[in-house]
Amino acid sequence: MTAIETFTGDAHPYSGGDPYADYRTADFPFTHHADLADRRLGAGVIAANDEFFAQRENLLLPEPARFDPEHFGHKGKIMDGWETRRRRGTSAEHPWPTAEDHDWALIRLGAPGVVRGIVVDTAHFRGNHPQAVSVEGTSVAGSPSPEDLLGDDVKWTTLVPRTPVGGHAANGFAVAVEQRFTHLRLKQHPDGGIARLRVYGEVVPDPAWLAALGTFDVVALENGGRVEDASDLFYSPAGNTIRPGRSRKMDDGWETRRRRDRGHDWIRYALAAQAKIRALEIDTAYLKGNSAGWASVSVRDGEHGDGDSGGDGGWREILPRTRLQPDTNHRFVLPEPAVGTHARVDIFPDGGMSRLRLFGSLTERGATALAARHRELGG
Repeated sequence: MTAIETFTGDAHPYSGGDPYADYRTADFPFTHHADLADRRLGAGVIAANDEFFAQRENLLLPEPARFDPEHFGHKGKIMDGWETRRRRGTSAEHPWPTAEDHDWALIRLGAPGVVRGIVVDTAHFRGNHPQAVSVEGTSVAGSPSPEDLLGDDVKWTTLVPRTPVGGHAANGFAVAVEQRFTHLRLKQHPDGGIARLRVYGEVVPDPAWLAALGTFDVVALENGGRVEDASDLFYSPAGNTIRPGRSRKMDDGWETRRRRDRGHDWIRYALAAQAKIRALEIDTAYLKGNSAGWASVSVRDGEHGDGDSGGDGGWREILPRTRLQPDTNHRFVLPEPAVGTHARVDIFPDGGMSRLRLFGSLTERGATALAARHRELGG
């Protein structure tokens, strides 16, 4: 595995200008996965032992942390993150916190899954970041309360052991635990501030829930679908196309750069499992002068096939090349159900779309495979 760059110690005091000019970060190998702690998926910070200076909910805001050097409140400097008060010892003779002292926050993942990597971002916390952090995970069915999660009968698994971190930095950690988690516990030792938490991984849906639904969106991120690859990621992530809900602005979809050749762009998806697709939607919401001109949709049944859209590679077209309108949700009922494990959207010649929905149900083979993986991961 590629070594991950780490950061420790304070950053320089802010001296004016762009606050991100001296921000420390790196390319982490796991960030192509979905953020399981994305608020837009339904994630939440459900409890924290202390949030004196800045509230815990800031941890999961989707945008980068902001810094206003003049922004103060009655408790002190207002930071865009989660910040606790300074811990103290027990007496004048022992004014320092103990080695075991820490603050904690409980995070409900927006979609349960296998965690592949975590980023603890201390942006703008230059000398007031924690000395170290640790992260644990658990899997609890239903909607447990904070008291339920903190009960003695809940087993927590270490995902990130106690590790020193740096201030004003993206602190990344690869995770190699093959289990399905629903909640995390973030600890900062002994106290301090964290701007953002990102939890990258693979969604593992509850097969009993999908079976009860019957017909659902088999490519949706929350149901276990994922983007495998795309021809162009210049303006926005292809993963936006399978997020919950409708797009709310132009960059909440997928848009490619302008092509100056005779080619076209595409996205390739893995479905939740083998499924029988009956209807589909292609939405170009908020893409008005830059939506794709035409689109086609194909499916493939099985893992083997060409890595991109060149050649058929086992692909079968279920929606022929069709004219798209700007800022419009297009609905198509298939003349007959299409069975597949993967899907591909080709857009011509370039542009974008905001959402793809593939409505159908799992086949018997798909349901069996999904249930087996759920069991293997401790779900």
